[in-house]
Amino acid sequence: MKRYIYSVLLLTLFALAPNAWAGPKEEVAATTAKWAQVFTDDNPDPILALYDKDGVLWGTLSPKRRDDPEAIRDYFVKAFAALPQHKVSFGDQLIRVYGNTAINTGYYTFSYVKDGEAKTLPARYSFTYVKKGKKWLIVDHHSSAMPAPPK
Repeated sequence: MKRYIYSVLLLTLFALAPNAWAGPKEEVAATTAKWAQVFTDDNPDPILALYDKDGVLWGTLSPKRRDDPEAIRDYFVKAFAALPQHKVSFGDQLIRVYGNTAINTGYYTFSYVKDGEAKTLPARYSFTYVKKGKKWLIVDHHSSAMPAPPK
């Protein structure tokens, strides 16, 4: 019986371990993965919940800065409409943590279907996060289309 209880206890600890032992880089990576997951939902509210109330977005599809929740929400409503069946996949990520601030820089590729044709939009990004309580929130997000290679 003791062995059984010990085994159940160990299994429970290992099941909880990924969250219990995650460091700040892993937490930021998980928040970025959550952003990618909710990006596909076609609903701006879950993605907006990942931004701080003072967050700023320089989006790939907009020439203007979005610096309040309503403007960020508007950006995603328009981006979702412009990119039917949208998805995003992250490439290489460089995550750096400085206390309660973290920066995740890398590239991602947006894919979508327009007029029945699959299309992609490669872009580069920087997310700056601030930890508030137990959550990492985006305070600055810059995204721009990947430039063409020089000729």
